Amino acid sequence: MLIEYMNRAMEHAHYEIIEDEEPYYGEIPELPGVWATGETLEACRRNLASALEDWLLFSLMQGMPIPPLDGLEIHPPKRLAA
Repeated sequence: MLIEYMNRAMEHAHYEIIEDEEPYYGEIPELPGVWATGETLEACRRNLASALEDWLLFSLMQGMPIPPLDGLEIHPPKRLAA
């Protein structure tokens, strides 16, 4: 389910070119704080996927709500085993 969620989230990504050393900028608007840059569009996509993975795992570990995407919902576990 996590991979499916990540794939759907990446389909929501928006990219633009900015004035920066890494001119490609990408974000997933439905997921606040999930953004990345890269020297190329492909590098930006890889960096964005990595940022998404980190954000998703952190959110789950902290018990934070995960916004639904296209009807797909992920609910944090009540308690994670140590």
